Amino acid sequence: MTTTSGPGARQPSIGQGRHGSDASDAVEPHFTVFDIVTDLRRDIAALSFPLDIEGADEARAKQARLVGQLDDHLLPRLKELSAPAVVVIAGSTGAGKSTLLNSLLREEISPASVIRPTTREPVVVYNPQDAGIVVGTPLVTSVRAVVNTNVPRGIALLDAPDLDSVLDENRRTAQRLLEGADLWLFVTTAARYGDALPWRTLTGAVERGATVAMVLNRAPSASLKTVRGDLLNRLREHHMDSTPLFVVPDAGPHEGLLPAASVAPIERWLRTLGGADRARTVILRTLRGSLAALPPWVEELAAHVDAQHLTSQRMLAAAQAALPPVAATINRSIESGALTVGAVESRWSHLVRPARLDKAITRSGIARGSARRGRSREALLADLAEAVRNAATAALASAIDDARQALRSALETVPGGSELSAVHEGPANTDALVTAEVDAWVDSVRARTAAIDEAASKQDAAAVRAFGRGGLTALLLAGAVGHEAAEALFVRLTGNAGRELVPVVTADLADRAAILVSREIEPVVAALGVPALADDAAVGPNVRLAELAQLT
Repeated sequence: MTTTSGPGARQPSIGQGRHGSDASDAVEPHFTVFDIVTDLRRDIAALSFPLDIEGADEARAKQARLVGQLDDHLLPRLKELSAPAVVVIAGSTGAGKSTLLNSLLREEISPASVIRPTTREPVVVYNPQDAGIVVGTPLVTSVRAVVNTNVPRGIALLDAPDLDSVLDENRRTAQRLLEGADLWLFVTTAARYGDALPWRTLTGAVERGATVAMVLNRAPSASLKTVRGDLLNRLREHHMDSTPLFVVPDAGPHEGLLPAASVAPIERWLRTLGGADRARTVILRTLRGSLAALPPWVEELAAHVDAQHLTSQRMLAAAQAALPPVAATINRSIESGALTVGAVESRWSHLVRPARLDKAITRSGIARGSARRGRSREALLADLAEAVRNAATAALASAIDDARQALRSALETVPGGSELSAVHEGPANTDALVTAEVDAWVDSVRARTAAIDEAASKQDAAAVRAFGRGGLTALLLAGAVGHEAAEALFVRLTGNAGRELVPVVTADLADRAAILVSREIEPVVAALGVPALADDAAVGPNVRLAELAQLT
């Protein structure tokens, strides 16, 4: 692609290049306006605004409108410049658009009546000699098409629904057709020309570079001078000084077509647009205006994309900051012994006498008891292990609930974060995840007590015989969650090795809790990690902007 400028620099042509047969005028067939607009359409259609932040709805609507204009007007125009120039007859409810169209063509083509809305189905009318070019175009396939010999060759007249129709679909259709037109023939009346909606629509047309002509319909003779002067002033105020203004006198109560003399000036003006060369001039003028209007539109959409990215970063930062305090809280709870309050302490108090834990160790520090006594203690202490398991499960589940609440609160501090927090439920199967993590922790403790070597020392052998490996596991579990008596007994039974083992098991549970808490951010990360929120999400539109700059 050539980006140089000045004498001799290669410039893109309006031809089709690699996409069509009209590339003979292109200096570089691979770099044409059609190519640029085709790529622009692809990149704009690919944009997404997943976060419901301020301006997102507006961005989505503008994206849809821009894609629609490119599809309905610019791309078909660039692809086939010989197609007729589309003249849309537009206006507010009751302005007389359909009557005007019928009168220009001297035939009842579009229904006209006092029932609103009248134009429910858009109608396009073109000269039968243009049929070979028009048939199959997006315009004809989307509306009712009629041929009429009174339409000048090289133009097509389109009767659009009312801009202020009571039907939403009609309003949307009217807006789409207007944005796809080469020229607007805007119809208003003495009673309606001051309405705000038409002027907003006309201002948008001028900003997009559309060619506009205005018809003051049903003009009363008594106030014609005043109304016409006021209308001209409004046109000047809206930078539409060169807009042709046609006046159609008030015909009074009547049915059918207007007198031919009333619409003769408009008919003559339309015929000046007819013919391949003259129509092509209108088309090219509108095309240049439409192309010049694209950059601000694209820039605005790119800005919305950047706003989505920046907001996603704020959301992610808020979510990441919310979880460490939750992890710290569950860590303190585990290390402080809070998990032993309640069921664990109760179970211990009920086991002390039946398991004869007070007489479990001799004065010499060796565990007392036979293998039979060991099996009995092991069975009794299984309930203690289960109480610890339940306490750990409840604590980790509570930590997850706290993490989710913290995430929701943090996200809601960011504009647009409420919608994201409302759908945040964390990883699926939370109960199963917690149970699996606690089971893995308990299994790791069993593995540690299974590693006690009875042949290593008399003390270890006596401990295994007097409590069984299941009993030692229960004591280690209870000691690890902060039960002092259980920890003291385990350390007396296993010596220094046991003393070093208890904090390791405690830390293991705390680490597992921290991992579960940290996983709660995964749905947020996934939601914010989509390409539409990446830092380079607007690169496509920005590249197209640079290419559009070569056209000006």
